[in-house]
Amino acid sequence: GKEFMLDEKYGYIHTCPTNLGTGMRASVHIDLPGWTAEGVDKLKARCEALALQPRGTRGESGGQTGITYDISNKHRLGYSEVQLVQTMIDGVNKLYEEDLGLQKSQ
Repeated sequence: GKEFMLDEKYGYIHTCPTNLGTGMRASVHIDLPGWTAEGVDKLKARCEALALQPRGTRGESGGQTGITYDISNKHRLGYSEVQLVQTMIDGVNKLYEEDLGLQKSQ
């Protein structure tokens, strides 16, 4: 048989390059009353555009209650830890800024 391909920088090379990376999920719980009033579907669409994933605070299948969301980076593989965390930070900051604007207009 053939030996596995090992790269000193990236580790073992898989058949799909997108499998390279950390697989890390960074998340924060945040109150978004403005986005809640707009509707969960609109929040999901906005998160998609920001490469984020919204969840309820009860976990992946626990559903949404109240105005608090668990927001995390959507992508898990193919990016460094710094990129994944920075995507989450930048996106949550943007959602919070937009939420303040939505609260004023409601």
